[in-house]
Amino acid sequence: MSTSDAAPLALIVHAHPEPRSFSTAQMTTAAQALREAGYRVDVLDLYADAWAPTLARDDFPSVEGHFKPQAEQMRAVREGTLDATVQAHLDRLLAADLLVLSFPMWWFSLPAILKGWVDRVFAMGAVFGGDHGLFENAALAGKQAMLLFTTGAPSEMFQPGVFGPMDDFLFHIHRGMLEFVGYRVLDPVVTYGPAHMTDQERAAALETVRESVTLIAADPASRDASLV
Repeated sequence: MSTSDAAPLALIVHAHPEPRSFSTAQMTTAAQALREAGYRVDVLDLYADAWAPTLARDDFPSVEGHFKPQAEQMRAVREGTLDATVQAHLDRLLAADLLVLSFPMWWFSLPAILKGWVDRVFAMGAVFGGDHGLFENAALAGKQAMLLFTTGAPSEMFQPGVFGPMDDFLFHIHRGMLEFVGYRVLDPVVTYGPAHMTDQERAAALETVRESVTLIAADPASRDASLV
């Protein structure tokens, strides 16, 4: 498949503070695999861009009195007054056919900077609510999303009686964020415990990432991880 303006667009939102990390290498590998599969790839590097993660009153200069964030998002979307940086990220989100969230799993969840990106960019009135519904009626219905992440612990720790199954930790992201705004969620690509690997093992892990992402790009329906 050759890359062209008609090719599907993948937006990778990356959240790791170290450009030499395995997480960043994993993201770069995934991006290249998507390009080789015919995707156009757009990368947002939140730490490199010094993304401000806090959804705050300052995003809405016209607000007076009691601050209700979602109500202000709705008004800003309706009036075209969203913060310029948020609007730019929202435009890139809406343009993408595939959203990839790339991150290290911290405290069994997203890093704060990435959760803050969701808080600010998944704006009510733009991707859900207002003229849009929820889940299959939300603005991003028909598009796909996946998680690309690393863990600090090996895979055997994510078992009943230890940490618990990985799906338990991902439910609030898969269902509460991605499916909530309409995405069909694909299987996550996970590298367990890269900090404990040898260089050779890390190289092999990156090849596994490449193969997994290539499979998803070639036949995403076969990798559906919907938790509905």
